[in-house]
Amino acid sequence: MTTRNRPIDNQDRKIMRELQKNARLTNAELADLVGMSTTACWNRTRQLEESGLIRGYVALIDQEKLGLSDTVLIEVTLDRHEEETLHRFGEELALLPEVLDAYLISGEYDYLIKVAVQGTAGYERFLREKLYRIAGIRHSRSMFALRCMKSIPSVAV
Repeated sequence: MTTRNRPIDNQDRKIMRELQKNARLTNAELADLVGMSTTACWNRTRQLEESGLIRGYVALIDQEKLGLSDTVLIEVTLDRHEEETLHRFGEELALLPEVLDAYLISGEYDYLIKVAVQGTAGYERFLREKLYRIAGIRHSRSMFALRCMKSIPSVAV
């Protein structure tokens, strides 16, 4: 991996690691944590952003405090596999706020979808009122997550 004109080094990794822990750090705080001058740290951070290694900054919302205490993993098989069908299905999934992640996958099913819902009643509503209204679904299988063992918002550096 490289930033614009140079390979990623340990200083870049330190910056990314600290920003993963707390993206609200001021540049001065970040520079102090990684042992750099504020100017050098600011330049490095901008290079990481411009190169696309740092794609953005987000607020992590607690889904349980929003009343969405359950996470469900859904495997979906579509009737057809033409590019247009896959594209349309992906676009419609992206519009559903309950969908946290959606992957086109290999194997027995076509998609793996992670959703946040409020209990079994909320899940039933999601299926009937949203997911099953998307044309082309042949079969689905669902699994409720009992406990999350690890969840990170992006790859560790």
